[in-house]
Amino acid sequence: MTALLDNAVQDENADAVVDVVEEPTEAPGVPFSALEIPKPLLEVLHEAGVTTAFPIQAATIPDAIAGKDVLGRGRTGSGKTLAFGLPTLARLEGLRARPHKPLALVLVPTRELAMQVEESLRPYARALRLRIRSVYGGAPMRKQIDGLRYGVELLVATPGRLSDLIERGECELGDVDIAILDEADQMCDMGFLPHVCELMEQVAEGGQRLLFSATLDGAVDEIVRKFMKDTVLHEVDPQGQGGVVSTMSHHLLLVTPQHKARVAAQIAGRHSGEQLPKARSIFFVRTQMAADRVTEQFRERGLPAAALHGGMTQMARTKTLEDFKDGRTPVLIATDVAARGIHVDGVDLVVHIDPPRDSKDYLHRAGRTARAGETGIVASLILPKQSRQAERMMRDAGVVAESLDVAPLGTGGRWEKGATALAGLTAAQEVPEPGEVPVFALPVRERDRRREERGGYGNRNRDDRGGSGRGGYGNRGGSGGGERRGGYGDRSRDDRSGGSSYGNRPQRDDRGNFAKRDRPASAGTGTGAAPAAGGERRGNFGDRHERYSGGGYAKRSH
Repeated sequence: MTALLDNAVQDENADAVVDVVEEPTEAPGVPFSALEIPKPLLEVLHEAGVTTAFPIQAATIPDAIAGKDVLGRGRTGSGKTLAFGLPTLARLEGLRARPHKPLALVLVPTRELAMQVEESLRPYARALRLRIRSVYGGAPMRKQIDGLRYGVELLVATPGRLSDLIERGECELGDVDIAILDEADQMCDMGFLPHVCELMEQVAEGGQRLLFSATLDGAVDEIVRKFMKDTVLHEVDPQGQGGVVSTMSHHLLLVTPQHKARVAAQIAGRHSGEQLPKARSIFFVRTQMAADRVTEQFRERGLPAAALHGGMTQMARTKTLEDFKDGRTPVLIATDVAARGIHVDGVDLVVHIDPPRDSKDYLHRAGRTARAGETGIVASLILPKQSRQAERMMRDAGVVAESLDVAPLGTGGRWEKGATALAGLTAAQEVPEPGEVPVFALPVRERDRRREERGGYGNRNRDDRGGSGRGGYGNRGGSGGGERRGGYGDRSRDDRSGGSSYGNRPQRDDRGNFAKRDRPASAGTGTGAAPAAGGERRGNFGDRHERYSGGGYAKRSH
């Protein structure tokens, strides 16, 4: 952050960043009603029980509503989404977007963050009769294209999918007057900087630019100098203390290699009973294979766990998050794909099974707990050879972590003290070994259960289908049991063996002609013959051989 400010002051191009004001930590307690927010938004906030702005919101909303370029830095979970969302919606009030041409754009690095931003801002957009949509990879493009065709005032997008839609001609950014970059540093770390610069060059010139993140460093300097002017900087956390949260405690759990897997399972065992019904735990690993492996190990012990990583389909990831939020699987094993943008109420424990790459990733992982004033514990499982690296990471992150020697419960002997420390900190419980209990299986989703209870097919009363017969549906006069298709309303169905059925409705033959239609006889043609009894098809077509009732053809005499 210091490098960013130094570059801003010493840059020869004085227009790049002008009047940069660094804000200290601002006193909380500013009501939203004092921030010039439209009344409909205040009503939604009141209904949600939110009346007081967080420091980052109180600092940035007035300048953002005034149309200034804002550079906001605040710790994760500090309320940055509403900090840029509320003023953006306020400035869009009364406007209407043309098809394919959004008026405001929010760029985010991941699909999960895109969905999170849309979900968070949708009630506020609805209050102002504004349309908000999100577009991201891994999901069907057709539905996203349809949303753009109807018109969208506020578009939330990942850079890759937005570029694809622009190339297809389904989206244009020429009307975008407000461009927002959320978690800009992660987009740069993921290699999206060229995409971001390309997209920012397509938005309307002279518009408003907002940039928010928990950390401001690296390639973010280039974005600030190139696209932001007369920028106002608001930094609500002290320098180097972006990860310090008074309600969050950090712990280094020193464990031996042979005990690590068992310790992790016992920490997850806190959810095996009913002692913590509303609690949630997130375990972070580095790779997709590790996430699947740890999930399998937990489930073999009967623990309600699920994996979340980038190798899953978007539908699977969405369902996994829904199960986690609803408490069906309160243990989530995730890669860093879940380190940003995932807000779930009740996450009180974050465990690093594998250490993060650097202090920045550590802060973002830790930010999944102790959000919005709640309390949380961040624990890292550290092997002896990783202790120095872990201590250095804590210093770089600006946090003070307590070191504890831990061991699995039930080991006894010299490990008893470590087991007691583990249980006291994380509420760990002893768990069965694989094979002693059934493997955990995901519960049936409520929507599927309702479908099974009503027998499917909406609200239509379904009769017993019996064997191969098709019973009636509702009042359609179907016959139950094993009969083949029964009556259709008032239409009486006769035995088809005589060639007549469906009341007096004439039957067509195999050439589409009505069998009962009278035709005049013609000399030499033989077409006046009546249909043969017993369901025989029409014959006597000149020299053609006659078809009998069995469906075959009579032998032609030579």
